[in-house]
Amino acid sequence: MTPAEDRNRRLLRARDAIDRDYACPLDVPGLARIAFMSPAHFSRSFRDTFGETPHRYLQRRRIERACARLRDTDSSVTRIALEVGFDSLGTFSRTFSEIIGCSPSRWRDKAIPVPVPVCFVKAWSRSSSFG
Repeated sequence: MTPAEDRNRRLLRARDAIDRDYACPLDVPGLARIAFMSPAHFSRSFRDTFGETPHRYLQRRRIERACARLRDTDSSVTRIALEVGFDSLGTFSRTFSEIIGCSPSRWRDKAIPVPVPVCFVKAWSRSSSFG
C-alpha cells in the first residue's frame, strides 16, 4: 500500500466516524487520533482530500440529518437541534441558514409534500406507449 493510500484510508476511517457519531460531541483531536495523525496534519489532510474542514463536514452531516427529521417528524426544531448534536438552537438555526439558505421552520414548511389527488397519481403512473 502506498503512503497516499494509507493516508486516505485513515482519513476515511475518521470521516466514517463523523457519519456514524454525528450526534455525539466530536472534536478535531479525537478525530485525528482515529486517523493516527496530529490534529494540524489531520485538518490539512482532511480539507485537501474532501474539500472542506472536518468541522464543516460534521456541521453539514448534522444539518442533513436535521432536514430528514424536520421532513419526517413533528418534533420541535429545538428538539431536533439537540438530537443531531447542536448545543443551542441559535447555533443550529444560524448553521442551518448558512448551509440550506433558509430557517429550519421555513424549510420544514416547504419540505412537507402537498397531497396529490389520486387521479393525478394514476394518470402520471399509467404506462404509456409514447417514447
